[in-house]
Amino acid sequence: MSDTVAMTADSYRALQQEVERLETEGRREIADRIKTAREWGDLKENAEYHDAKNAQAHLETKIATLREKLLRAEVQEGKPPPDVVALGSRVKVKDEASGREDVFVLVPATEAKPSDGKLSFESPLARALAGHKPGDTVTVPTPRGERKLAVLSLG
Repeated sequence: MSDTVAMTADSYRALQQEVERLETEGRREIADRIKTAREWGDLKENAEYHDAKNAQAHLETKIATLREKLLRAEVQEGKPPPDVVALGSRVKVKDEASGREDVFVLVPATEAKPSDGKLSFESPLARALAGHKPGDTVTVPTPRGERKLAVLSLG
């Protein structure tokens, strides 16, 4: 997997806003919970205090993870190229073994929703399709073995 995280400019801005929200409101809420729990007495047996401290650790881990994504972001401005599979492309593929056809829109991982046909650009399938054109056949590694998919169309 690549060091970069592909995303659109809108996704990048949304991620920045989420980090800002977590660093301000999120931290403030946790600090209030910790303060309230401390007021309840003995910290050794104070479940509310330990729960708040665990929530604080999870919050800080989430902030660090999102900041790392921002640092590794490869922002794609504008629309995807019309002739090759890229972030933002709507691609129709056909499984050569089963004959099944699927349509996917390749989106940033933060917007992925496979049940709606929105496939994370970080997924093995999207990575295998990236850079290919209609008429190409790609091999995708899966836990059950390799799948061969024909790129039928873009758009």
